[in-house]
Amino acid sequence: MSVAALVEANRHTIVLMQSSPNRATRTFMDYGSISQAMDGICGLYERKLKEINPTIQNITYDISDLYNFIDGLADLSALIFDHSIQAYLPYDRLWIKHRMFQHLKRLASQ
Repeated sequence: MSVAALVEANRHTIVLMQSSPNRATRTFMDYGSISQAMDGICGLYERKLKEINPTIQNITYDISDLYNFIDGLADLSALIFDHSIQAYLPYDRLWIKHRMFQHLKRLASQ
């Protein structure tokens, strides 16, 4: 594993999400790395798909479907720990979509 990959793997990530305009739907998810956070967001979407399509065994989707899910959330952002300044830095929905693409591309090439 490269040094960059090790640093990336060790960046505590908090995903802040609000699924609808109702403020009561605000929640957060806590992950040990950016990669785990991206997997977590995919998992949310996959659970939503299973909820909507309970009789379908194998559900498939592409990146545009995932982006539509992300865009359909009232709010989505991430706080990622930066060891160099010992603080969390905020990242927006657009950044999450960009990282998601990189993450899925990396997984597909393995």
